[in-house]
Amino acid sequence: MTELTDADSRSEIAALSHEVYRLTKQLEEQEQRRLTDAMPDKYDPFGNPTEYKGFCGDYTKIDPRITEAGYEIPLEPDFTERRNLKRAYRKSGWLMIFQFVFSNALGFLAVQLILWLMNALNPAADASAVSDYIRGSSILVSINMMIYVISNVGIGAIGMKWGGIKYTSLVRTKDFGIGRAFQYCMIALLLWTISLYLITCVSDIFMQYGIDIVPDMSGVANTYLGKTVNILYGCILAPITEELFFRGVLLRTLAKSNQRFAIFASAFFFGLVHGNLQQFILAFLIGIFLAHITIKHGSIIPSVIVHMFINSVSTLIGEVSGISTAASLICYLMLLAASLLGMILLLVFLSKDKLPSTTPKQARRGLLVAAGSLPFTGAVIIYILYIVYQLLSKH
Repeated sequence: MTELTDADSRSEIAALSHEVYRLTKQLEEQEQRRLTDAMPDKYDPFGNPTEYKGFCGDYTKIDPRITEAGYEIPLEPDFTERRNLKRAYRKSGWLMIFQFVFSNALGFLAVQLILWLMNALNPAADASAVSDYIRGSSILVSINMMIYVISNVGIGAIGMKWGGIKYTSLVRTKDFGIGRAFQYCMIALLLWTISLYLITCVSDIFMQYGIDIVPDMSGVANTYLGKTVNILYGCILAPITEELFFRGVLLRTLAKSNQRFAIFASAFFFGLVHGNLQQFILAFLIGIFLAHITIKHGSIIPSVIVHMFINSVSTLIGEVSGISTAASLICYLMLLAASLLGMILLLVFLSKDKLPSTTPKQARRGLLVAAGSLPFTGAVIIYILYIVYQLLSKH
């Protein structure tokens, strides 16, 4: 047997050392991959398969520790995570408070200015006659249009700045086309029809106590110019600016940890901002659907189209049905047929795209945390009190 030389021994030792080093590095890499795979996805930290990935944004801004190897989000948020979540919910509350204060203050000042100018031009005019003229002409609806366009766009821009939301993210649409648009419009028409029956039922209940929930719109915008301005705002400008604010900004601000909570909370605020119980029911119900398709497609384009369609159809039906009994009957039959189609399309939609569910961890980071934010809770109280005031002031 040939004896090993010192050179051969050193060579074998070096080879063994190299192999040990290679195996050690391989084990370290495997362990690192295992830990990396176990780390929460910063765009889907709760691993909820029912949610639409990518809409909620980067969760490291709420909890930076999710990038640490082996970190697992606890059931209950700790102080730092809760504080950061409250900050997001606080922003949504302040946006709603700003919207309320700005729109009401600006509306009051604008009306007072118009009254002052008209009284200055015609001091002998009766005050009630001046008020009726402002209500029946295009003045009141024009003021309303300008205030809410400025409010939705201006405060929406503030919200985008606060939340770091890019304008391009609002219109970058995924998986949406003409077929989807038709499906969503029919579903929304069904929801609009259902809301009309709900409003009737709620109205009957309140009427038993002598409270009329239907706002008095008699004598508003009776002129052709007034009606034109009303149609322009209701069918074009309101859908664009409201979707920008509620689904473009508010929904994204609320959807940091829980998409289901964000859908219902944004729809609830959307209903409250209309200022009366009748429109609250309609806006809340349709607002849930608008928020759902916004999250699904990652864009406000689908909700803008559906919003425009619903407002246009409701305006058209309101104008046509008042012509005669026959016209009203035709509108009813067409609405019934469209609602039946909408029911079928809704079932098809929900078979594949149910509302996101909530995991136990997310449930502890949604309403429970938002309710502890003073601006969020304050905004809810302010709008509810305003609706109650509107109801009671009529009696």
